Amino acid sequence: MLTLRRSVVVTAEEPVGGWQRLTAALDGEQRPAVADTALVGACAAGDEIVVNAAAIDLSLGSGGADVVHVNLTRGLGGAGVPGAHVMKLNYSSLQHAILPVEGEESAGADSVARSVDAELAELGLPLTAPVAVFPLHGHLAPVAWALAQTRPGTRVGFVQTAGGALPGAMSATVRELRERGLLHGHTTAGPAYGGEREAITTAGAIQDGIAAQGWEVALVGPGPGILGSGSALGHGGIVAMDSAHAALALGCRTLLVARMSSGDPRPRHQGLSHHTRTVLELLLAPVTLPVPLGAADPAFAAARARGHLVHEARADLAGYRASGLPARTMGRELEDDQPFFAAALAAGTTLGGML
Repeated sequence: MLTLRRSVVVTAEEPVGGWQRLTAALDGEQRPAVADTALVGACAAGDEIVVNAAAIDLSLGSGGADVVHVNLTRGLGGAGVPGAHVMKLNYSSLQHAILPVEGEESAGADSVARSVDAELAELGLPLTAPVAVFPLHGHLAPVAWALAQTRPGTRVGFVQTAGGALPGAMSATVRELRERGLLHGHTTAGPAYGGEREAITTAGAIQDGIAAQGWEVALVGPGPGILGSGSALGHGGIVAMDSAHAALALGCRTLLVARMSSGDPRPRHQGLSHHTRTVLELLLAPVTLPVPLGAADPAFAAARARGHLVHEARADLAGYRASGLPARTMGRELEDDQPFFAAALAAGTTLGGML
Protein backbone atom coordinates (compact mmCIF):
# COMPACT_ATOMS: atom_id res chain seq x y z
CA MET A 1 0.00 0.00 0.00
CA LEU A 2 0.98 3.63 -0.40
CA THR A 3 2.68 5.18 2.62
CA LEU A 4 0.15 7.99 3.04
CA ARG A 5 0.08 10.13 6.18
CA ARG A 6 -1.84 13.22 7.30
CA SER A 7 0.41 16.22 7.81
CA VAL A 8 0.14 19.98 8.34
CA VAL A 9 2.13 22.60 6.43
CA VAL A 10 4.39 24.62 8.73
CA THR A 11 6.25 26.73 6.14
CA ALA A 12 5.76 27.08 2.40
CA GLU A 13 8.14 28.67 -0.09
CA GLU A 14 6.83 30.32 -3.21
CA PRO A 15 6.48 27.78 -6.04
CA VAL A 16 9.31 27.86 -8.56
CA GLY A 17 8.46 26.49 -11.97
CA GLY A 18 5.57 24.50 -10.53
CA TRP A 19 7.65 22.94 -7.73
CA GLN A 20 7.07 24.05 -4.13
CA ARG A 21 9.24 23.27 -1.12
CA LEU A 22 7.56 22.94 2.26
CA THR A 23 8.12 22.01 5.86
CA ALA A 24 5.31 19.91 7.29
CA ALA A 25 4.57 18.47 10.71
CA LEU A 26 3.98 14.73 10.84
CA ASP A 27 3.54 12.97 14.20
CA GLY A 28 5.26 15.84 16.01
CA GLU A 29 8.26 15.90 13.65
CA GLN A 30 8.95 18.65 11.13
CA ARG A 31 9.92 17.10 7.79
CA PRO A 32 10.79 18.46 4.35
CA ALA A 33 8.04 18.08 1.78
CA VAL A 34 7.45 19.04 -1.83
CA ALA A 35 4.35 19.76 -3.87
CA ASP A 36 3.97 19.53 -7.63
CA THR A 37 1.66 22.52 -7.86
CA ALA A 38 0.51 21.81 -11.41
CA LEU A 39 -0.80 18.48 -10.17
CA VAL A 40 -2.02 19.11 -6.61
CA GLY A 41 -2.09 22.91 -6.34
CA ALA A 42 -0.08 25.25 -4.13
CA CYS A 43 0.11 24.92 -0.35
CA ALA A 44 0.16 27.50 2.43
CA ALA A 45 1.09 27.39 6.11
CA GLY A 46 -1.66 25.72 8.11
CA ASP A 47 -2.99 23.59 5.24
CA GLU A 48 -3.89 20.01 6.09
CA ILE A 49 -2.29 17.72 3.54
CA VAL A 50 -1.84 14.04 2.84
CA VAL A 51 1.74 13.12 1.96
CA ASN A 52 3.44 10.07 0.58
CA ALA A 53 6.06 9.53 3.28
CA ALA A 54 7.95 6.64 1.68
CA ALA A 55 11.05 8.60 0.62
CA ILE A 56 11.95 9.77 4.12
CA ASP A 57 10.87 6.51 5.73
CA LEU A 58 13.24 4.64 3.41
CA SER A 59 16.03 7.23 3.85
CA LEU A 60 16.27 7.85 0.12
CA GLY A 61 19.01 10.26 -0.90
CA SER A 62 17.56 11.55 -4.16
CA GLY A 63 14.12 12.98 -3.58
CA GLY A 64 14.36 12.58 0.19
CA ALA A 65 11.21 14.48 1.08
CA ASP A 66 7.56 13.76 1.71
CA VAL A 67 5.50 14.31 -1.45
CA VAL A 68 2.10 15.98 -1.26
CA HIS A 69 -0.57 13.58 -2.48
CA VAL A 70 -3.53 15.91 -1.89
CA ASN A 71 -4.18 19.21 -0.14
CA LEU A 72 -7.32 18.67 1.92
CA THR A 73 -7.66 22.38 2.66
CA ARG A 74 -7.59 23.86 -0.81
CA GLY A 75 -6.71 21.14 -3.33
CA LEU A 76 -10.03 19.47 -4.15
CA GLY A 77 -11.28 21.82 -6.87
CA GLY A 78 -9.17 20.75 -9.82
CA ALA A 79 -11.00 20.57 -13.14
CA GLY A 80 -8.32 19.20 -15.46
CA VAL A 81 -7.42 20.46 -18.95
CA PRO A 82 -10.45 21.32 -21.12
CA GLY A 83 -10.80 18.92 -24.04
CA ALA A 84 -8.06 16.58 -22.84
CA HIS A 85 -8.75 12.87 -22.56
CA VAL A 86 -5.38 11.11 -22.96
CA MET A 87 -4.19 10.05 -19.52
CA LYS A 88 -0.78 10.25 -17.89
CA LEU A 89 -0.11 8.05 -14.83
CA ASN A 90 -3.21 6.24 -16.02
CA TYR A 91 -5.13 4.01 -13.62
CA SER A 92 -3.21 5.39 -10.67
CA SER A 93 -4.74 7.80 -8.17
CA LEU A 94 -2.70 10.55 -9.83
CA GLN A 95 -4.02 9.99 -13.35
CA HIS A 96 -4.71 13.21 -15.20
CA ALA A 97 -5.63 14.10 -18.77
CA ILE A 98 -3.21 15.85 -21.12
CA LEU A 99 -3.18 17.18 -24.68
CA PRO A 100 -0.47 15.07 -26.35
CA VAL A 101 1.79 16.39 -29.08
CA GLU A 102 0.90 13.33 -31.13
CA GLY A 103 -2.64 14.71 -31.46
CA GLU A 104 -5.43 12.92 -33.27
CA GLU A 105 -5.23 11.00 -36.52
CA SER A 106 -5.59 13.70 -39.17
CA ALA A 107 -7.41 11.37 -41.54
CA GLY A 108 -10.03 10.33 -38.98
CA ALA A 109 -11.69 6.97 -39.53
CA ASP A 110 -10.17 6.69 -43.00
CA SER A 111 -6.69 6.53 -41.48
CA VAL A 112 -7.03 2.79 -40.98
CA ALA A 113 -6.91 2.30 -44.72
CA ARG A 114 -3.87 4.52 -45.24
CA SER A 115 -0.50 2.94 -45.94
CA VAL A 116 2.29 3.00 -43.39
CA ASP A 117 4.41 4.82 -45.98
CA ALA A 118 1.81 7.60 -46.21
CA GLU A 119 1.66 7.95 -42.45
CA LEU A 120 5.45 8.13 -42.14
CA ALA A 121 5.71 10.62 -45.00
CA GLU A 122 3.21 12.85 -43.22
CA LEU A 123 5.43 12.77 -40.12
CA GLY A 124 8.44 13.87 -42.15
CA LEU A 125 10.30 10.60 -41.63
CA PRO A 126 13.07 9.74 -41.77
CA LEU A 127 14.45 12.49 -39.57
CA THR A 128 18.14 13.27 -39.81
CA ALA A 129 18.74 15.59 -36.83
CA PRO A 130 21.19 14.40 -34.17
CA VAL A 131 19.77 12.94 -30.96
CA ALA A 132 21.88 12.47 -27.83
CA VAL A 133 20.58 9.92 -25.35
CA PHE A 134 21.91 10.23 -21.81
CA PRO A 135 21.43 7.92 -18.81
CA LEU A 136 21.55 10.44 -15.92
CA HIS A 137 20.01 13.89 -15.53
CA GLY A 138 23.41 15.21 -14.46
CA HIS A 139 24.56 14.85 -18.08
CA LEU A 140 22.00 17.32 -19.42
CA ALA A 141 23.68 20.60 -18.47
CA PRO A 142 27.24 19.77 -19.61
CA VAL A 143 25.98 18.33 -22.92
CA ALA A 144 23.86 21.43 -23.62
CA TRP A 145 26.64 23.81 -22.55
CA ALA A 146 29.36 22.15 -24.65
CA LEU A 147 27.06 22.08 -27.68
CA ALA A 148 26.41 25.81 -27.28
CA GLN A 149 30.15 26.52 -27.11
CA THR A 150 30.68 24.64 -30.36
CA ARG A 151 27.57 25.87 -32.21
CA PRO A 152 26.07 28.94 -30.50
CA GLY A 153 22.38 29.54 -31.17
CA THR A 154 21.51 25.92 -31.93
CA ARG A 155 17.87 25.11 -31.19
CA VAL A 156 18.09 22.30 -28.63
CA GLY A 157 15.17 20.53 -26.98
CA PHE A 158 14.94 18.12 -24.06
CA VAL A 159 12.74 15.02 -24.01
CA GLN A 160 12.30 13.77 -20.46
CA THR A 161 11.77 10.03 -20.21
CA ALA A 162 11.28 7.42 -17.51
CA GLY A 163 14.30 6.25 -15.52
CA GLY A 164 14.42 9.07 -12.97
CA ALA A 165 11.98 11.58 -11.52
CA LEU A 166 8.74 11.74 -13.48
CA PRO A 167 7.53 15.29 -12.65
CA GLY A 168 8.76 17.74 -15.27
CA ALA A 169 8.60 20.60 -12.77
CA MET A 170 11.20 19.08 -10.46
CA SER A 171 14.35 19.94 -12.41
CA ALA A 172 16.07 23.18 -11.47
CA THR A 173 18.60 22.37 -14.20
CA VAL A 174 15.93 22.53 -16.90
CA ARG A 175 14.71 25.89 -15.60
CA GLU A 176 18.23 27.32 -15.63
CA LEU A 177 19.03 26.00 -19.09
CA ARG A 178 15.77 27.48 -20.40
CA GLU A 179 16.54 30.84 -18.78
CA ARG A 180 20.01 30.88 -20.35
CA GLY A 181 18.67 29.96 -23.78
CA LEU A 182 20.56 26.67 -23.83
CA LEU A 183 17.30 24.73 -24.15
CA HIS A 184 14.46 25.73 -26.45
CA GLY A 185 11.83 23.29 -25.27
CA HIS A 186 11.00 20.60 -22.72
CA THR A 187 8.66 17.73 -23.55
CA THR A 188 7.77 15.02 -21.04
CA ALA A 189 7.24 11.61 -22.65
CA GLY A 190 5.67 8.35 -21.52
CA PRO A 191 5.05 8.32 -17.77
CA ALA A 192 6.99 11.57 -17.27
CA TYR A 193 4.62 14.51 -17.06
CA GLY A 194 4.40 18.24 -16.49
CA GLY A 195 6.74 19.54 -19.20
CA GLU A 196 5.95 22.41 -21.52
CA ARG A 197 4.55 19.84 -23.92
CA GLU A 198 3.33 16.29 -23.28
CA ALA A 199 3.93 13.21 -25.40
CA ILE A 200 2.52 9.73 -25.19
CA THR A 201 5.77 8.18 -26.41
CA THR A 202 9.44 9.09 -26.64
CA ALA A 203 9.29 8.62 -30.41
CA GLY A 204 6.36 11.03 -30.60
CA ALA A 205 8.23 13.60 -28.50
CA ILE A 206 11.36 13.42 -30.67
CA GLN A 207 9.37 13.69 -33.91
CA ASP A 208 7.34 16.63 -32.64
CA GLY A 209 10.40 18.44 -31.34
CA ILE A 210 12.36 18.15 -34.57
CA ALA A 211 9.59 18.33 -37.18
CA ALA A 212 7.10 20.67 -35.47
CA GLN A 213 9.12 22.76 -33.02
CA GLY A 214 12.21 23.13 -35.15
CA TRP A 215 14.72 21.57 -32.78
CA GLU A 216 18.06 21.06 -34.49
CA VAL A 217 19.15 18.66 -31.74
CA ALA A 218 17.14 16.58 -29.26
CA LEU A 219 18.59 15.61 -25.89
CA VAL A 220 16.76 12.60 -24.48
CA GLY A 221 17.05 11.32 -20.94
CA PRO A 222 15.52 11.00 -17.48
CA GLY A 223 14.64 13.57 -14.84
CA PRO A 224 16.67 13.94 -11.63
CA GLY A 225 17.59 10.82 -9.69
CA ILE A 226 17.64 7.24 -10.90
CA LEU A 227 16.04 4.00 -9.82
CA GLY A 228 18.03 0.83 -9.68
CA SER A 229 18.74 -2.52 -8.11
CA GLY A 230 22.40 -2.97 -9.06
CA SER A 231 21.49 -5.72 -11.53
CA ALA A 232 22.28 -5.76 -15.24
CA LEU A 233 18.78 -4.77 -16.39
CA GLY A 234 17.05 -3.42 -13.29
CA HIS A 235 18.02 0.24 -13.39
CA GLY A 236 16.86 3.50 -14.91
CA GLY A 237 19.88 3.66 -17.18
CA ILE A 238 18.45 0.86 -19.33
CA VAL A 239 15.79 3.33 -20.53
CA ALA A 240 18.59 4.76 -22.70
CA MET A 241 18.34 1.60 -24.80
CA ASP A 242 14.66 2.22 -25.52
CA SER A 243 15.28 5.90 -26.24
CA ALA A 244 18.15 5.14 -28.59
CA HIS A 245 16.03 2.61 -30.46
CA ALA A 246 13.28 5.22 -30.85
CA ALA A 247 15.74 7.76 -32.24
CA LEU A 248 17.33 5.22 -34.59
CA ALA A 249 13.94 4.07 -35.86
CA LEU A 250 13.06 7.68 -36.72
CA GLY A 251 16.23 7.98 -38.79
CA CYS A 252 18.10 10.24 -36.38
CA ARG A 253 21.88 10.27 -36.03
CA THR A 254 22.06 8.85 -32.53
CA LEU A 255 24.66 9.40 -29.82
CA LEU A 256 24.84 7.67 -26.47
CA VAL A 257 26.34 9.79 -23.71
CA ALA A 258 28.79 7.63 -21.78
CA ARG A 259 28.38 7.29 -18.05
CA MET A 260 31.95 7.32 -16.78
CA SER A 261 33.44 7.76 -13.34
CA SER A 262 36.64 7.78 -11.36
CA GLY A 263 35.01 8.81 -8.08
CA ASP A 264 32.16 6.35 -7.73
CA PRO A 265 33.12 3.82 -5.04
CA ARG A 266 31.13 1.05 -6.74
CA PRO A 267 33.39 -1.00 -9.06
CA ARG A 268 30.59 -1.53 -11.58
CA HIS A 269 30.53 2.23 -12.28
CA GLN A 270 34.31 2.74 -12.47
CA GLY A 271 35.56 3.69 -15.93
CA LEU A 272 32.75 3.12 -18.40
CA SER A 273 29.77 2.27 -16.20
CA HIS A 274 28.01 -1.07 -16.53
CA HIS A 275 24.89 0.97 -17.36
CA THR A 276 26.49 2.16 -20.60
CA ARG A 277 28.24 -1.12 -21.33
CA THR A 278 24.95 -3.00 -21.07
CA VAL A 279 23.12 -0.62 -23.38
CA LEU A 280 25.90 -0.82 -25.97
CA GLU A 281 25.76 -4.61 -25.81
CA LEU A 282 21.97 -4.77 -26.25
CA LEU A 283 21.40 -2.11 -28.91
CA LEU A 284 20.14 -3.52 -32.21
CA ALA A 285 21.98 -0.94 -34.32
CA PRO A 286 25.20 1.07 -33.99
CA VAL A 287 25.39 4.47 -32.29
CA THR A 288 28.14 7.02 -31.71
CA LEU A 289 29.78 6.91 -28.28
CA PRO A 290 31.61 10.19 -27.62
CA VAL A 291 34.49 9.94 -25.11
CA PRO A 292 37.00 12.51 -23.85
CA LEU A 293 40.28 12.91 -25.72
CA GLY A 294 42.79 10.36 -24.49
CA ALA A 295 40.25 8.34 -22.48
CA ALA A 296 40.99 4.62 -22.36
CA ASP A 297 38.81 1.74 -21.26
CA PRO A 298 38.76 -1.94 -22.33
CA ALA A 299 35.02 -1.56 -22.97
CA PHE A 300 35.73 0.77 -25.90
CA ALA A 301 37.16 -2.12 -27.89
CA ALA A 302 34.07 -4.21 -27.20
CA ALA A 303 31.88 -1.32 -28.36
CA ARG A 304 33.82 -1.00 -31.60
CA ALA A 305 33.55 -4.75 -32.15
CA ARG A 306 29.76 -4.40 -32.08
CA GLY A 307 29.91 -1.68 -34.72
CA HIS A 308 29.58 1.38 -32.50
CA LEU A 309 31.65 4.46 -33.33
CA VAL A 310 33.82 5.49 -30.35
CA HIS A 311 34.57 9.13 -31.07
CA GLU A 312 37.11 11.16 -29.09
CA ALA A 313 36.23 14.82 -28.53
CA ARG A 314 37.36 17.82 -26.50
CA ALA A 315 35.99 18.29 -22.98
CA ASP A 316 36.46 21.81 -21.56
CA LEU A 317 36.21 21.05 -17.85
CA ALA A 318 37.56 24.43 -16.75
CA GLY A 319 35.15 26.32 -18.99
CA TYR A 320 32.22 24.32 -17.74
CA ARG A 321 33.15 24.86 -14.10
CA ALA A 322 33.37 28.62 -14.78
CA SER A 323 29.90 28.60 -16.39
CA GLY A 324 28.21 28.23 -13.01
CA LEU A 325 25.96 25.43 -14.25
CA PRO A 326 25.41 22.37 -12.02
CA ALA A 327 28.72 20.61 -11.46
CA ARG A 328 27.82 17.98 -8.90
CA THR A 329 26.81 14.34 -9.34
CA MET A 330 25.88 11.76 -6.73
CA GLY A 331 27.21 14.11 -4.05
CA ARG A 332 30.58 14.54 -5.81
CA GLU A 333 31.94 17.80 -7.20
CA LEU A 334 33.39 18.04 -10.70
CA GLU A 335 36.94 17.88 -9.32
CA ASP A 336 36.10 14.62 -7.54
CA ASP A 337 34.71 12.89 -10.63
CA GLN A 338 36.06 14.53 -13.76
CA PRO A 339 35.31 11.63 -16.17
CA PHE A 340 31.56 11.96 -15.50
CA PHE A 341 31.50 15.55 -16.71
CA ALA A 342 34.18 15.09 -19.36
CA ALA A 343 32.15 12.37 -21.10
CA ALA A 344 29.07 14.62 -21.22
CA LEU A 345 31.11 17.58 -22.45
CA ALA A 346 32.65 15.39 -25.16
CA ALA A 347 29.13 14.45 -26.25
CA GLY A 348 28.12 18.11 -26.55
CA THR A 349 31.25 18.90 -28.55
CA THR A 350 30.54 15.94 -30.85
CA LEU A 351 26.96 17.09 -31.40
CA GLY A 352 28.20 20.53 -32.43
CA GLY A 353 30.49 18.96 -34.98
CA MET A 354 27.57 17.09 -36.54
CA LEU A 355 25.59 20.24 -37.40
